[in-house]
Amino acid sequence: MRLLKLFLVLILAAASQLGWAQTAHQDEPGISLERDPIKSVQIFPNPATEFLHVKVEDLPAEKVKLTLHSIIGNQMEVESEVVNEHELRVKVKDLASGYYFIAVKDAESKFRGTYKFLKR
Repeated sequence: MRLLKLFLVLILAAASQLGWAQTAHQDEPGISLERDPIKSVQIFPNPATEFLHVKVEDLPAEKVKLTLHSIIGNQMEVESEVVNEHELRVKVKDLASGYYFIAVKDAESKFRGTYKFLKR
Protein backbone atom coordinates (compact mmCIF):
# COMPACT_ATOMS: atom_id res chain seq x y z
CA MET A 1 0.00 0.00 0.00
CA ARG A 2 2.84 2.39 0.85
CA LEU A 3 4.49 1.59 -2.43
CA LEU A 4 1.27 2.41 -4.32
CA LYS A 5 0.95 5.77 -2.53
CA LEU A 6 4.58 6.61 -3.31
CA PHE A 7 4.04 5.68 -6.95
CA LEU A 8 0.95 7.93 -7.21
CA VAL A 9 2.78 10.86 -5.61
CA LEU A 10 5.65 10.48 -8.09
CA ILE A 11 3.25 10.37 -11.05
CA LEU A 12 1.42 13.49 -9.86
CA ALA A 13 4.70 15.33 -9.33
CA ALA A 14 5.94 14.38 -12.79
CA ALA A 15 2.64 15.45 -14.38
CA SER A 16 2.69 18.83 -12.67
CA GLN A 17 6.29 19.42 -13.79
CA LEU A 18 5.39 18.51 -17.36
CA GLY A 19 2.44 20.92 -17.35
CA TRP A 20 4.64 23.69 -15.96
CA ALA A 21 7.29 23.08 -18.64
CA GLN A 22 4.75 23.31 -21.45
CA THR A 23 3.30 26.60 -20.23
CA ALA A 24 6.77 28.04 -19.75
CA HIS A 25 7.65 27.32 -23.39
CA GLN A 26 4.43 28.90 -24.66
CA ASP A 27 5.44 32.22 -23.09
CA GLU A 28 8.89 32.28 -24.68
CA PRO A 29 9.16 34.14 -28.00
CA GLY A 30 10.12 32.02 -31.00
CA ILE A 31 8.87 28.74 -29.54
CA SER A 32 5.45 27.53 -30.57
CA LEU A 33 3.61 24.32 -29.91
CA GLU A 34 1.94 23.71 -33.26
CA ARG A 35 -0.83 21.23 -33.89
CA ASP A 36 -0.14 18.00 -35.67
CA PRO A 37 -1.03 18.55 -39.38
CA ILE A 38 -2.16 14.94 -39.73
CA LYS A 39 -4.84 15.56 -37.11
CA SER A 40 -5.97 18.71 -38.91
CA VAL A 41 -7.34 16.59 -41.80
CA GLN A 42 -10.87 15.22 -41.33
CA ILE A 43 -12.49 12.55 -43.49
CA PHE A 44 -16.29 12.27 -43.26
CA PRO A 45 -18.78 10.63 -43.38
CA ASN A 46 -17.14 7.35 -42.54
CA PRO A 47 -18.63 5.01 -43.72
CA ALA A 48 -19.42 6.83 -46.97
CA THR A 49 -22.12 5.97 -49.49
CA GLU A 50 -22.07 8.59 -52.25
CA PHE A 51 -19.49 11.24 -51.37
CA LEU A 52 -16.50 11.47 -49.05
CA HIS A 53 -15.58 14.92 -47.73
CA VAL A 54 -11.96 15.78 -46.98
CA LYS A 55 -11.53 18.83 -44.76
CA VAL A 56 -7.98 20.24 -44.66
CA GLU A 57 -7.85 22.99 -42.05
CA ASP A 58 -4.22 24.05 -42.49
CA LEU A 59 -3.88 23.63 -46.28
CA PRO A 60 -5.47 25.35 -49.29
CA ALA A 61 -7.86 22.85 -50.92
CA GLU A 62 -6.93 23.94 -54.47
CA LYS A 63 -3.33 22.80 -54.01
CA VAL A 64 -4.06 19.47 -52.29
CA LYS A 65 -3.70 16.33 -54.39
CA LEU A 66 -5.87 13.32 -53.55
CA THR A 67 -5.29 9.73 -54.65
CA LEU A 68 -7.57 6.84 -53.79
CA HIS A 69 -6.30 3.29 -53.32
CA SER A 70 -8.01 -0.04 -52.75
CA ILE A 71 -7.15 -2.00 -49.62
CA ILE A 72 -4.53 -3.95 -51.62
CA GLY A 73 -2.90 -0.77 -52.93
CA ASN A 74 -4.32 -0.40 -56.45
CA GLN A 75 -4.89 3.23 -57.40
CA MET A 76 -8.51 4.02 -58.29
CA GLU A 77 -9.79 6.81 -60.53
CA VAL A 78 -12.38 9.02 -58.82
CA GLU A 79 -13.85 12.46 -59.37
CA SER A 80 -13.06 15.14 -56.82
CA GLU A 81 -14.06 18.77 -56.54
CA VAL A 82 -13.21 21.72 -54.33
CA VAL A 83 -16.18 22.61 -52.12
CA ASN A 84 -14.62 25.62 -50.42
CA GLU A 85 -11.26 27.00 -49.35
CA HIS A 86 -10.47 24.04 -47.04
CA GLU A 87 -12.73 21.19 -48.18
CA LEU A 88 -12.84 18.72 -51.06
CA ARG A 89 -15.55 16.26 -52.07
CA VAL A 90 -14.77 12.87 -53.62
CA LYS A 91 -17.40 10.84 -55.49
CA VAL A 92 -17.31 7.26 -54.14
CA LYS A 93 -20.79 6.21 -55.29
CA ASP A 94 -19.45 3.98 -58.09
CA LEU A 95 -16.91 2.14 -55.91
CA ALA A 96 -17.58 -1.38 -54.66
CA SER A 97 -18.29 -1.74 -50.94
CA GLY A 98 -15.17 -2.18 -48.83
CA TYR A 99 -12.22 -0.41 -47.25
CA TYR A 100 -10.16 2.15 -49.15
CA PHE A 101 -7.26 4.50 -48.46
CA ILE A 102 -7.20 8.14 -49.46
CA ALA A 103 -3.80 9.84 -49.69
CA VAL A 104 -3.67 13.61 -49.11
CA LYS A 105 -0.57 15.41 -50.40
CA ASP A 106 0.55 19.03 -50.58
CA ALA A 107 3.74 19.82 -52.49
CA GLU A 108 4.37 23.26 -50.93
CA SER A 109 4.24 22.19 -47.28
CA LYS A 110 5.50 18.65 -48.03
CA PHE A 111 2.48 17.32 -46.13
CA ARG A 112 1.53 13.69 -46.73
CA GLY A 113 -1.15 11.71 -44.94
CA THR A 114 -3.07 8.51 -45.64
CA TYR A 115 -6.51 7.81 -44.18
CA LYS A 116 -8.69 4.71 -44.23
CA PHE A 117 -12.44 4.82 -44.85
CA LEU A 118 -15.26 2.39 -45.48
CA LYS A 119 -17.49 2.59 -48.56
CA ARG A 120 -20.94 1.04 -48.01
